[in-house]
Amino acid sequence: MFTAITHSQIYVLDQDEALDFYVGKLGLEVNSDVDLGFMRWLTVNVPGDPERQILLEKPGGPTMSEETAQQVRELVTKGAMGGHLIFRTDDCRKTYETLLSKGVEFTQEPTEQPYGIDCGLRDPFGNSIRFTQPKA
Repeated sequence: MFTAITHSQIYVLDQDEALDFYVGKLGLEVNSDVDLGFMRWLTVNVPGDPERQILLEKPGGPTMSEETAQQVRELVTKGAMGGHLIFRTDDCRKTYETLLSKGVEFTQEPTEQPYGIDCGLRDPFGNSIRFTQPKA
């Protein structure tokens, strides 16, 4: 049957702004940026892990009516349509300080949890992002 998850998708309202955030601030790398005519296929990945990509998708295209796309954009703007991403880090507090110095706004500071240390933030479009330093 299945052997891996290769792509996950989150909605963004502006793909260039998403690139600035995910690549410029979070330090991910562009995997693909292709104009397919009906949409821009834009994926990013954790450096060194190109097999697992995040599609930064703008609502619309051939699979969605313009009316539905507008409704999705409104829900994204309200933060009601946000996706969820969880990253692993070797040093949660250091990653937090690095991202804080780049202007990333957090929803939760690094916190000790039964499974390790983690914290939370949101991207400019309301998607929830967490990163975790697992317990040794």
